Amino acid sequence: MNAYRLIPKLALAAMLLAGAGAASAGQLTVEPILLEMNAPSAAGVLKLRNDADVDVIAQTRVLRWTQVDGAEKLEPTTDVVSSPPEVSLAPKVDYIVRVVRVSKQPVRGEESYRVLVDQLPSSPRVSNPTVRLLIRQSIPVFFRAQQVSAADVSWSLSRKGEILFLNAANAGDERLRLASLRLQDASGTTISFGNGLVGYVLGHSSMRWQAPRHPRDFGVGGPVTLAAATNKGALKAVIK
Repeated sequence: MNAYRLIPKLALAAMLLAGAGAASAGQLTVEPILLEMNAPSAAGVLKLRNDADVDVIAQTRVLRWTQVDGAEKLEPTTDVVSSPPEVSLAPKVDYIVRVVRVSKQPVRGEESYRVLVDQLPSSPRVSNPTVRLLIRQSIPVFFRAQQVSAADVSWSLSRKGEILFLNAANAGDERLRLASLRLQDASGTTISFGNGLVGYVLGHSSMRWQAPRHPRDFGVGGPVTLAAATNKGALKAVIK
């Protein structure tokens, strides 16, 4: 039986993770939490570990990751595969999953994917198939050409009714990862997007984030300053 059919339709609650280290969700640990391969390298490795005292089943699959009209999009792909796609994890044992780009076309710029690692119940006999997915982790994967242009992001603000949006458009090949994002207008009023990860602007893509609650007149009467931590260091920009 194809166990993927047992996974319910869920709103994608994937963790947008980046950096070094391990992603832990209950019993299953995955590391690293980001894969980056530079051409001619076409393969990377994820290490899965079961920290529970009983066996668990892990499934992996690769989806193409794009950003369309300011929103994230994940689509099936045959260009990159994970092997093995399913494994039973014994307690306290490490398992290796290879992530391989099998496309014969050369990498252009920076290609973006996500490996979904699904933890399923160890027993296939579950009375209700709609609750069979226990944990999902989402690991960013990037394949890079030998020559890539740096992230080149332009920023703007827009409104839809009472909602304020931050818009980012990246003209470069490389992604930009944003965390600890804050906006400050000419009056000194600050909008914080929190201290954690906000998200990515992928290469040659645009992304949009809804700002938290803010004064109605935010940004009126002068430029807005943006400050954030990124994968390239501290960022400061002026939004006119």
